[in-house]
Amino acid sequence: MTIVVHPDALVSLINGDHGAPYDILGPHQISENEVSIRTFRPWAREASLVVGKGKPKPMQRLHDEGFFEITIPGKIDDLKYHFEVVTQEGQAETYHDPYAFPPQLTEYDLYLLGEGKHLYSYEKLGAHIREIDGVTGTHFAVWAPNAYRVSVIGDFNRWDSRVNTMAMQGQGFWEIFIPEVGEGAIYRYDIRSRNLGYRVEKSDPYGFYSEMRPKNASVVADLSQHEWGDTEWMEERAHTDLLHRPVSLYELHLGSWRRTADNEWMNYRDLAHWLANYCVDMGYTHIELMPVAEHPFDASWGYQVTGYYAPTSRYGNPSDFKYFVDYLHQHGIGIILDWVPAHFPKDGHALGYFDGTHLYEHADPRQGEHPDWGTYIFNYGRNEVRNFLISNALFWLKEYHIDGLRVDAVASMIYLDYSRKDGEWVPNEHGGNENLAAIAFMRELNEIVHREAPGAVTVAEESTAWAMVSRPTYVGGLGFTFKWNMGW
Repeated sequence: MTIVVHPDALVSLINGDHGAPYDILGPHQISENEVSIRTFRPWAREASLVVGKGKPKPMQRLHDEGFFEITIPGKIDDLKYHFEVVTQEGQAETYHDPYAFPPQLTEYDLYLLGEGKHLYSYEKLGAHIREIDGVTGTHFAVWAPNAYRVSVIGDFNRWDSRVNTMAMQGQGFWEIFIPEVGEGAIYRYDIRSRNLGYRVEKSDPYGFYSEMRPKNASVVADLSQHEWGDTEWMEERAHTDLLHRPVSLYELHLGSWRRTADNEWMNYRDLAHWLANYCVDMGYTHIELMPVAEHPFDASWGYQVTGYYAPTSRYGNPSDFKYFVDYLHQHGIGIILDWVPAHFPKDGHALGYFDGTHLYEHADPRQGEHPDWGTYIFNYGRNEVRNFLISNALFWLKEYHIDGLRVDAVASMIYLDYSRKDGEWVPNEHGGNENLAAIAFMRELNEIVHREAPGAVTVAEESTAWAMVSRPTYVGGLGFTFKWNMGW
């Protein structure tokens, strides 16, 4: 017997408005010994269910848009199946059911993420290639608490936002495991907001790789492919105190430092060889890279970041950048990375107004917009935002073996009236001009970095006379290892 879903729910699914896909799609135990299985494939002309190694069983087409259902005897437990479809073009396709796989984020994950205490949130959010129950695919997870429906879109579903709708878990986190999606898949999140029907396509805030500008979709990347050869360097770093050792640091921008004979950008790998030789010859102990995180505008030098977890694709892929770091380490050169937690650009695909609300930034422009740079300012008082940034710092130090972070524009973070006239800023709870949330964020950042990444350094690019920038937090300082010398 076929059990048809409620007509209103089906219409909602077809229209792309349904935000609870597990209620309709996937397997459903409709009686003690019957399971109804449903799938939605708008480009499918016909569909069949294959259980285990059995023969295909034709499914009933319940809607012309490609909604199929079949009822079979049995129980959901240990039911292994996949679909075979024939497209409108007559092509055969085989795929596993995303809604046959349970949510992967645990209650503990959700608790830590909501509290802003998941130090390695990048291991849970974003796109991660996984094997679940013998099926390889990619698990996607994103934070969008004010959305009523979030979908993953890409070539794998013909950019149709109705096909791979994510399930909302606690604390506003959405997730889905999509079988057969792997390395190199291009994707975005299609977000429908509760705020006046606002709809937008966004890149992944935790995306590990991005398309080359001017394109801006995220790209599924496997970060486990590189085999590190800098074990000796990393072991020594953990016991090194740069406060008591000579440091000679060379600052550079990868895109302009050296180019090919045709005046094109060089790959990270080629740059590593040239740069290691130069630094060794000149006696430098470290380099300081101007921002390498993904950014849309070449002339910004990387200071307006849209992909905080993605080394820019201008010079190669994530494995290429790991090679760059590894090669320099093996030649005795440390790497300090310019890191930009002070602000981010308003590009439509990025963090701003992410789910139809001011999610990462303050809603009040007197707190949330930078008057000089035309950018948004992070809301450091929000747990998930602090978690995003602190996890990002650890990501570069741990995943890419970066040796330290030069934190850009610290003065703009700690003063509420930075570059603002009277009436253009909001005092703190005590009536002062100190950004208490940003100060607390920096102290927490430095404490965690020094604990989780022994030997790594943090450097404040701070242009005022703020006291004790590089003093420990336990004596009232901000906790940075160094303060950047801006006066020579």
